[in-house]
Amino acid sequence: MKILHASDLHFQADCPISRWPRLGWRRVAAQTEFRLLKRRLLFLSVEQTVRRILVDADRAGVDHLIVSGDLTALALPEEFAAAHAALAAWSDRITLVPGNHDRYTPAAMKDRLFEEVFADMLRSDLPEHRREGAFPVVKLPRDGLAVVGLSSARVPLTPGIAAGWVGRAQRDALAAILADPRVTGRAVIVTVHHAPRRPSGRRDWPTHGLWDGEEILDLASRAGVAAVCHGHIHERFRLTGPRGLPIFGAGSSTQRGVEGYWLFDVGPDGLHSAGAVDLSSGS
Repeated sequence: MKILHASDLHFQADCPISRWPRLGWRRVAAQTEFRLLKRRLLFLSVEQTVRRILVDADRAGVDHLIVSGDLTALALPEEFAAAHAALAAWSDRITLVPGNHDRYTPAAMKDRLFEEVFADMLRSDLPEHRREGAFPVVKLPRDGLAVVGLSSARVPLTPGIAAGWVGRAQRDALAAILADPRVTGRAVIVTVHHAPRRPSGRRDWPTHGLWDGEEILDLASRAGVAAVCHGHIHERFRLTGPRGLPIFGAGSSTQRGVEGYWLFDVGPDGLHSAGAVDLSSGS
């Protein structure tokens, strides 16, 4: 079974300065950064790049798509709508989780904009294991695979703070899922937005990392999970975690100059192969 893992798409709305008074201070602070540091220019081709990735997926015969968060830049309704429209054809073959940018404001979190817009993509095959809104979400595609999506995204206290955590309730649910007879015997991929570890193999900074990442890795490795997939850090890399657990960071699949994704071949006995696809070089 072929799996494509993408992340950090960052669909962004056009926010001229005349609109800033209606955005709220968090988004205004981000707009200042986007414009002064020209970050917004890195994602001007997001729609075209996502289309290219999905064309690649069709050509490669991909069975399931994983998107590990940050589908939007500022959690604006029009950004969510654009992301949903781009992924709509995969609604029954996708596992996605929110990133910190998808929870950018208290209102976006309170109103559950992510869950509302992507409701058709967040249907769980084991809904009784949900503990925090739609999460964990469990997908049981064919050929002995299970994909478990965890939400680590939290409203940042201030711009510049981008840490997250899964929390005890979802971790307990993950343990129950991994012991569920409908899941045992399948190869399991766990996806979360925040990175359990940096490319160096060390834990990420407290202001940026996954606070309970080691607990997630320990739980996954003890259960023989096939892989843990994440985004957040805009570098594409692979690590070996505890007990040989493969950890994959997808980077940003749409950021100019580093576009790409992971392509996995997975069977009921586990991960058979993993290849990083670099779109920036045309490979």
